[in-house]
Amino acid sequence: MPVVFIVSGEWDLRGAVRAELREAGIEALGMETVEDMAGTIAGGGAPSLVVLDGAQLHKAQTRQAPQNLSTRVPLLVIDSRLSPAPALPGAQTILRPVRVKDIVARVLIMLSSRAS
Repeated sequence: MPVVFIVSGEWDLRGAVRAELREAGIEALGMETVEDMAGTIAGGGAPSLVVLDGAQLHKAQTRQAPQNLSTRVPLLVIDSRLSPAPALPGAQTILRPVRVKDIVARVLIMLSSRAS
């Protein structure tokens, strides 16, 4: 079963996407920061895909972990139209405002294309 990490400081985004993915039969783990994600990975957790709030990429010290991860794991960045984060190589981006169902649909497409 694929595992999706949802990394966002916004509880409502993290919780809503996580709940919808679980409804779709996907194991989803919510994390508040990139540091939380790095700790989970260091502890043996391996994501099939990461949904990342673009706000997490504005700090140079937290940008390195997702940048390294983006070469091995698909990343979907939920980003601001007004203050976009620096681009990550290989990552897909959805610009806000965005609906939870649109994020979930993109995750499902990305997971299915990876499985093919």
